[in-house]
Amino acid sequence: MKLSQFKFKLPDENIGLEPPYHRDEARLMVLHRKTGIIEHRIFKDIIDYFDDGDSFIFNDSQVFPARLYVNKEKTGALIEVFLLRELNADMRLWDVLVDPARKIRIGNKLYFGEDNSLVAEVIDNTTSRGRTLRFLYDGDRDKTERESHEEFKQSLYSLGEAPLTDEVRKFRKAVPEDMENYQTIYAKHEGAVTPPATGLHFSRELMKRMEIKGISQAFITLHVGLGNFRTIDVEDLTKHKTDSEDMFIGKEACDIVNKSKEGGHRVCAVGTTTMRAIETAVGPGGFLKEFEGWTNKFIFPPYEFGVANAFVSNFQLPLSLMLMMQCAFGEFEYVMNAYETAVKEGYKFGSYGDALLIID
Repeated sequence: MKLSQFKFKLPDENIGLEPPYHRDEARLMVLHRKTGIIEHRIFKDIIDYFDDGDSFIFNDSQVFPARLYVNKEKTGALIEVFLLRELNADMRLWDVLVDPARKIRIGNKLYFGEDNSLVAEVIDNTTSRGRTLRFLYDGDRDKTERESHEEFKQSLYSLGEAPLTDEVRKFRKAVPEDMENYQTIYAKHEGAVTPPATGLHFSRELMKRMEIKGISQAFITLHVGLGNFRTIDVEDLTKHKTDSEDMFIGKEACDIVNKSKEGGHRVCAVGTTTMRAIETAVGPGGFLKEFEGWTNKFIFPPYEFGVANAFVSNFQLPLSLMLMMQCAFGEFEYVMNAYETAVKEGYKFGSYGDALLIID
């Protein structure tokens, strides 16, 4: 497969800019991957395609307010700082992206907040845009190291905003409500700089209905990074390398999923991050194994999936890694036809977009 095969025209009006009023009332397209037949439903109808003994796998990664705006020392130039991950809690070291990068050099100090309540010093260049920051924060001397660290993170996060994707920011700025809207209801482990977006459609009511119907819920963790959204600059997909992401799959999730598989039931991966994680940890016979570490799994056609036999994910952008994964799961021609239909029918794309369920 070549990169250009995943290009399609996406009008601006098809970009999802807001979530639906009720999480589970986004639109849902159902694609039957053996026949190419398409159905048009509402997301909460997803439960109609699953029965007692089936299981869903969710990514419980929690998003933090990663985007901040700061002032450079002396010049006061406005700089965007995008937090990627904490490198060292004791030393207050963070891996970040800065924009514009050309203005930021090692030794520069950056001031956070209108009252300059936080100060950070640039101590290293990691990439053309990346920097390592050391935050100069003493905290309350009467508090323990853990308490002081939590106080620091609360101060830092209070200055940030929801890390909306570029396609949304093209049309509007982040608002305080975005941090709640950009979080799944089951988010538990902090570390994502963008949400596992398909999970945003699941409401407490829908999760309860699934439970009553006997559909099991397994939770894994993969902290979503920006690698999913980087531009692919090679036509030959075998030459593309993705960024690594931190992930964890425990025994409880494995037991739930493998019980469904042993019983011949359906296993549904919720979102591309979940699918990437379980395909990293797939064992003999397609059973899920425990895993703790990093993955840079890149899935594109042709690919034989091991764990899940159902897959729900948002409608993705052209030329994206996520679209390629959907095409690998649901047959390239069928998925691209579904996308053409989605554009014509006014489905929304992106993190705040509608969803596509691919099923036998």
